Amino acid sequence: MTLRTGRRNLLTDVDGLLVGHATDVSAETGATVILCKEHYCAGVDVRGGGPGTREIDVLSPENLVGRAHGFAFAGGSVFGLAAADGVLEFLAEQGVGYRHRPEGLAVPIVPAAVIYDLANGGDKNWRTPPYRDLGFEAAKAGAADFALGRVGAGRGGQAGLLWGGVGSASIDLGAGIVVAALAVNNAIGSTMMPDGKTPWAQPYEIGDEFGGVEPGARTPLNDPLPPDSKLGAGLRPGANTTIGIVAVNADLSTAECKRMAMMAHDGLARAVRPAHSPFDGDTIFAVATATISIGDGPMRAVALARIGSAAADCFARAVARGVYAARLAS
Repeated sequence: MTLRTGRRNLLTDVDGLLVGHATDVSAETGATVILCKEHYCAGVDVRGGGPGTREIDVLSPENLVGRAHGFAFAGGSVFGLAAADGVLEFLAEQGVGYRHRPEGLAVPIVPAAVIYDLANGGDKNWRTPPYRDLGFEAAKAGAADFALGRVGAGRGGQAGLLWGGVGSASIDLGAGIVVAALAVNNAIGSTMMPDGKTPWAQPYEIGDEFGGVEPGARTPLNDPLPPDSKLGAGLRPGANTTIGIVAVNADLSTAECKRMAMMAHDGLARAVRPAHSPFDGDTIFAVATATISIGDGPMRAVALARIGSAAADCFARAVARGVYAARLAS
């Protein structure tokens, strides 16, 4: 069966989600924010050896909340986690969040993850890091259509020795179910085959969404560390990362979102070689907007497996689309 992308081929093909960017060109950094129409069930899976994250435990299935009002991604390493403060400020002003009493302050849940772009150029000699303001501006910019490439959280990202950037992709599974992904790539690993032009994610491409390049002559792939990765002397854990989110409009629970995020990491490993290294902080969130029921009983697990597999494919495509868009803009 031949499947097609969603209408935009973006994360926002899953209704109920908006995406906004804010980019600081002088500092070569930025923030990307995902806003949720409702407090949707969400999960997360962290596989990199040096992650930079916030509000991770709140999404654990055994804990109380397991839902999110939005997500924040940013450059800046630990400084970039402040982007979530800007999103909190924006959402609280809109009255979005949990309230312990009707007249109380709205308390939004905004998990976050960051990439390390502090050594990728730009003026970062700041006294006050810009990320809180970038998070607020990215939230204000939330829309169904958004740019790919060297924008937002992906402005200073590098994929191996190439520019990384923000990528996104979606797929329509039929019966009303849409799966989508957004990736911010600053991976230590390579996103390209040895020919330097064909993405590792090429087998999953739909149409010519990342250039339609076909691999040339077969080249041995037995070197575990491709020469165009960033591996070399002086690298430290946490200095590289691919972060992102996968989404579906099915009625998944928090635990099922966690499984979806776990499966989506397979897509990261298909698009980046190597992935999940000690030098990366690879983190993938998952969110379910619950407008489509996948039923109960034994077939529910089958539906979840299909959704998770589609999420992995979408994430691989999102990585490749981000690198492709960044190269076009360079």
